[in-house]
Amino acid sequence: MSRIRPLLVVPAAIAVAVLGVAAISSAASFHASAPHVTTETLELPKAFNPVAPKGGTDLYHCALLAPKIASDQMITTTTFTPGTPFEVHHAILYWVPPSQAAAATRLNDGGKGWTCFGGPGIGGVGTIADLGSSSWLSGWAPGHGSDVEPTGTGMPLPVGSMIVMQIHYNLLTGHKPDRSKVTLQMLPAAGSNLLPLHIDLYPAPIDLPCPAGVTGSLCSRSASLTDIGKRFGPGAVTFDNLLEDACSGGTPVASDDSTCTWRVGSDAYIWDITAHMHLLGQTFKVTLNPGTANSRVLLDVPSYNFHYQRSYDMASPVKVVPGDRLQVSCSFNPALRGELPYLRNLPPRYVLWGDGSSDEMCLAIVAVTDSLQASSSASARNAGPGTPQWPAALAEAGARHAHVAGDLSQAEVDVSQQLGDSSGFLTRFGLCGVSY
Repeated sequence: MSRIRPLLVVPAAIAVAVLGVAAISSAASFHASAPHVTTETLELPKAFNPVAPKGGTDLYHCALLAPKIASDQMITTTTFTPGTPFEVHHAILYWVPPSQAAAATRLNDGGKGWTCFGGPGIGGVGTIADLGSSSWLSGWAPGHGSDVEPTGTGMPLPVGSMIVMQIHYNLLTGHKPDRSKVTLQMLPAAGSNLLPLHIDLYPAPIDLPCPAGVTGSLCSRSASLTDIGKRFGPGAVTFDNLLEDACSGGTPVASDDSTCTWRVGSDAYIWDITAHMHLLGQTFKVTLNPGTANSRVLLDVPSYNFHYQRSYDMASPVKVVPGDRLQVSCSFNPALRGELPYLRNLPPRYVLWGDGSSDEMCLAIVAVTDSLQASSSASARNAGPGTPQWPAALAEAGARHAHVAGDLSQAEVDVSQQLGDSSGFLTRFGLCGVSY
């Protein structure tokens, strides 16, 4: 999910305590008034009727969209409009570079689209393992308006690109035909002087036990993990285990709280942060360099609401360098599983990280630029938005698992420990990825 902007002022009940964050962005009026802005609306070619796989209540469906652009563009505003709001859990727009357009067209099967749990699978993986290798353009979740990039920034869209619109349908309350659409506002990249954004992802493991006095066949971690694998494939199981390895040394601790501290792998400037949890989420916090004299809370959401998700602009870009630490912390209320209309008819379970609306996540989606100086070169404009960056420690955990399994030599493990971008490494071995 990318930078989410609400249409309404934040209600007092969903107040946010933030240090260094501008709660209301002026970027929308800036971008809208800029010269040479073009607007294009892309929608599903025909209504799609989502049906979950047998035994499930969630479906991930991908459709291919073809923007009509004659030159490299910078996307400044994205507005996703769900056709069936009560079914759409989230949507992600992925960049398809010209080199992958033919493969994506084949997957699209004449406009029918394709099932795509995890990532879009254009490279042939098509599971949770390949999401980290696919470039995000934007994302949508309940309760927001347009996704307006921070002033002076944009998402690159080179000429010849296509877009995959991935929609997560949650079908706990039934299913109806959907014809969602997306509207893009764009500026020509040449001469725009906009800084290209890309996404860094900082997760934390989920280990929510069944509430006291509640029992059931899925109230053990092992049984729940097996169920995750049945619903979403072995890559989902591996991701849960890798998170535990990277964040808690491989020893899961049952708790209503989740936290992980990640080291920063490269120089970057943080422009905004999106908080993402599911229906049990209560609080969300991101802290830079916790436990030090330079500790700084970048985002504090004391009353998280799944139905009102948004992102928060920094008052000014926050510079991070290798050696810095970013900590993401979440709290949950597992008792809500027996109270919320969406969840109360489901069997009790030990809740883990998972793709379904009835599973959970703790994820900071961080929009960054590599510098504060725009490049005027054509090669920079053609580079696209880049792939989501996972913490290097996740790659190291994946390398350790693969080495134990005999898939990696010790030399490859040593190389992996030097990687700042884990996504390509983990995808190579089908180890990791995530969708929200």
